Amino acid sequence: MDTLKTLGFAYRRRLADTLVQEYLAAAGAVLIEGPRACGKTMTAMNAAASFALFDDPATFELTQIAPDKVLEGAKPKLLDEWQIAPTMWNLVRRKVDMTPGKGLFILTGSAVPADDTTRHTGAGRILRLRQRTLTWFEKLGAGELEGVTLAGLFDGKVPSADLSSPMTYSGVVRELVRPGFPALTDLQPKQAFRLLRDFIDEVARADLPRLVDLRHDPTVIGRLIVALARSVASDVSFATLAKDLRNLAPSIRPQTVASYVAALERLFVVEPQGAWTPRLRSRARLRRAAKFHLADPALAAAALGVDAAGLEEDPQTVGLLFESAVIHDLRVLADLIDGEVRHFRDSNGYEIDAVVTLPNGRWGAVEVKLGSGQIGEGARSLARAVEQLGPEAKTKLAFRLVISGTGPTLVMDDGTVTCPLAALRP
Repeated sequence: MDTLKTLGFAYRRRLADTLVQEYLAAAGAVLIEGPRACGKTMTAMNAAASFALFDDPATFELTQIAPDKVLEGAKPKLLDEWQIAPTMWNLVRRKVDMTPGKGLFILTGSAVPADDTTRHTGAGRILRLRQRTLTWFEKLGAGELEGVTLAGLFDGKVPSADLSSPMTYSGVVRELVRPGFPALTDLQPKQAFRLLRDFIDEVARADLPRLVDLRHDPTVIGRLIVALARSVASDVSFATLAKDLRNLAPSIRPQTVASYVAALERLFVVEPQGAWTPRLRSRARLRRAAKFHLADPALAAAALGVDAAGLEEDPQTVGLLFESAVIHDLRVLADLIDGEVRHFRDSNGYEIDAVVTLPNGRWGAVEVKLGSGQIGEGARSLARAVEQLGPEAKTKLAFRLVISGTGPTLVMDDGTVTCPLAALRP
């Protein structure tokens, strides 16, 4: 569908487009989930032949009095923000069961409704697709420029050396605070900052109370998002997060904080990065706690109340936000090859920032370093961490990669590949 004619906005191509088409060819319906304003409706509209917007009062009323009518129309039909009328889920499932062919419906949602025993899982009928905000590749418009691809690394392809540095430290910082939400990406920094702060306020004041029964004032949720932003890409416990909230909520318990974080996950505002648990060569214990990331690095910067100038003066925070940006982009790119992104850490302190795993067991180890001067140490850190693993994991290791903010693209003497985030490609 032509989004320019339908919505008045020309469509901006997304990496998720390929997955949408693949999923439509495989299943009766596709559910595109992700944070509010990440571009789900535009992506779905681009692939759809007709649509129904459930946040339109007339459409919502029709779902109550004649729901079957909502499903009529050219296929695939977009059902936007389906969670507003959750009873439609089972109707879509039945329609898929009774209709031959694939690619009948595209559902979008920016929140996961509470589990309902009357709602079938959709297994075998509805494929779920996670859409995130724009990657650096999409924001920078890198197009056909040569770079480093995850698929190529898994296939053993050696990237061409490029000793130039595509970005300065200041350029990296500017890109970190530039939102990946499509409608905000090209705004002036001050405008984008204000809208991101409003996004956080809306989540705390309106979105979260729709999902859960809040025991605390929305300001506590806002402060929780700030605490998560401060700890982004780091190991942080719910007990530590609770301590950060004690000045606003003196009696808040870690269990309550955990429930609030789970609700933020259902809104796709927070995304955990789970631990990878291979067999170890030593008797060290694996750390199984997840790391947390906000939906977009710029959202984390806005939560902390810093702009590019303020952030530049705090290299430690820049490093954490940069690591979060790398994890964000790796997740988008890994989805294209059915991969997952986890992290590794053992009780001896050996760690891998990102572990990209494939269904066949092959995996890649990724270290994140902000500056080019840290690349050598990043490669050595990866080698030490890999050495702790058992023989099976070592056998299935496909590559070691150090992603920097300001460094070159090359293959190091030990076989480790390094490239800047700006050179990472699908």
